[in-house]
Amino acid sequence: MFDVARHAGVSHQTVSRVLNDLPGVAAATRVRVRQAIADLNYTPSPTARAMAQRRSGSIGLIQAGRPDYGPSSAALGFNEAAREAGYAVSQASMRTLDPDVLTQAVHRLVLQRVEAIVLISGERDGVDVLRGIDAGVPVVAVASEIEPGMHRVSFDQAAGGGLATEHLIGLGHRRIAHVAGPTDSMDAAERRRGYAAALEAHGLEVREPIAGDWLAASGHAAGRRLLDDGWATAVFVGNDQMALGLLHACHEAGVEVPGELSVVGFDDIPEAAFFTPPLTTMRQDFDSLGRDIMATVADVLRDEAAAPDRTSRVPELVVRASTAAPRG
Repeated sequence: MFDVARHAGVSHQTVSRVLNDLPGVAAATRVRVRQAIADLNYTPSPTARAMAQRRSGSIGLIQAGRPDYGPSSAALGFNEAAREAGYAVSQASMRTLDPDVLTQAVHRLVLQRVEAIVLISGERDGVDVLRGIDAGVPVVAVASEIEPGMHRVSFDQAAGGGLATEHLIGLGHRRIAHVAGPTDSMDAAERRRGYAAALEAHGLEVREPIAGDWLAASGHAAGRRLLDDGWATAVFVGNDQMALGLLHACHEAGVEVPGELSVVGFDDIPEAAFFTPPLTTMRQDFDSLGRDIMATVADVLRDEAAAPDRTSRVPELVVRASTAAPRG
């Protein structure tokens, strides 16, 4: 089917619609697909179709991106919930999101007759790739941005970004900077949206965030830029690893945290309570997120049309010693 799609210059979903004589395909496109089928001598396999309709007791899980604390913890929670529900999990992992590798992973999981596929990846490209594949099984994605036609599970990242910023505003800060995650990250975009909305609601200046890559080194570089600028009295950092790098930049520059600069992170990784100073951050219950994924998969398998998204869980503010009222 995928060879036919490439030959005809259409999506796999379009080929499936033509094969199943479904509406929504232009007449000229339908002719082109049928010609590609003839050119390649393609015959749909009744056996494969029958196998796809049988219950296998298996769910496919694809993890795409660095094995950071959040995604890894969510995957563990999902695996535990799936096992408790009587499902085996077939897993594929990739350190970077490559569309071809992701597509191949979907194909391999379908051949293993999984009943559904779960994608844990914060990058938009992953969702875009899945949307273009007619996998023949339901797909559930961890996606914090609205994705029409796809079942989603996520924390409300915008609400979390807003709460982090409101905490700093409540302490009296009026010049609040933001170190954001990568530009291709849905979570980073949503946290940034919450940050900006909170500042705008209080009539405060919204400066262009500094984009990092989730790693401590980028937080360190962002910290040096912020300290050289000298404008901010507080900073909301998009995750705890970048906050660690920023705290190190403050230490190197002799800038006291929180006396001269308050810092809020995001995620509440286990080490956050042992930073110097202990980090105020937004806690995400990743185990519960994993279990939400499995609950959504179960709903989808029972009745896909009626299955609800689970995207309203809000991160929790954990106040520690890295934030305080501004001096003066």
